[in-house]
Amino acid sequence: MITHARGGHLGASLSEADILTTLFFHTLRLSPENADDPGRDRFVLSKGHASEGLYCTLAERGFFPETWLDDYLKPDCPLTTHPTNHIPGVEANTGALGHGFSIAVGMALGAKKAGRSCRVFVLTGDGELQEGSNWEAAMAAAHFKLGNLTWIIDHNGLQLAAPVRDTMGIEPLEDKLRAFGFDTHHVDGNSAEKVAALLDSLDYDGGVPHAVIAKTIKGKGVSFMENVPEWHHRIPTEEECTKALRELVL
Repeated sequence: MITHARGGHLGASLSEADILTTLFFHTLRLSPENADDPGRDRFVLSKGHASEGLYCTLAERGFFPETWLDDYLKPDCPLTTHPTNHIPGVEANTGALGHGFSIAVGMALGAKKAGRSCRVFVLTGDGELQEGSNWEAAMAAAHFKLGNLTWIIDHNGLQLAAPVRDTMGIEPLEDKLRAFGFDTHHVDGNSAEKVAALLDSLDYDGGVPHAVIAKTIKGKGVSFMENVPEWHHRIPTEEECTKALRELVL
């Protein structure tokens, strides 16, 4: 998609792939058939620049035809750089970093007030946590006892062109999340099996919101992309694309 469209964010889409796979094929009570059901689970991709990973997952899950992926970023294609809610399976317009978590908190609070059993999952980046709006939303989530909310942090350690720790450090992250009132967990975010097991174990009926620090590798699965900052938004050549695909299918 990214090679042909000459646009997108490859490293972040690869780091989130196992998390999205787990959510849409195992955890979420959400399908193309119940996408308008008020009682459905919700997912918000706050790190909206990694839309390509979400689009591939939604297409594979059957929310829209896989042929849309071939036309990514073309003028007549619904798939835009950042997700918008006119795309089947997308709940909210995101990509302005720091906004998606606030939206998810509102969704979870709305569901609780309406007496619905639906759950809300949100995926943020780790560099995104430098935005203060996340911490305001975290205070609200704990205050309103939103046990139906799960905040997953794609902790790949890189943002744009540098490590998160060199740009503006966010550690000690676990201590901060616990101090804000979250039931906090660590998981290998590049293992679908481990992510699934953890999400299955959470108490969504309690009064404590959940935070999952998912340790991932940016550019996961492609040897020359892994942990290389420039692959945040570098576009592969046709030769690099072929090499990457060869590694990913082995």
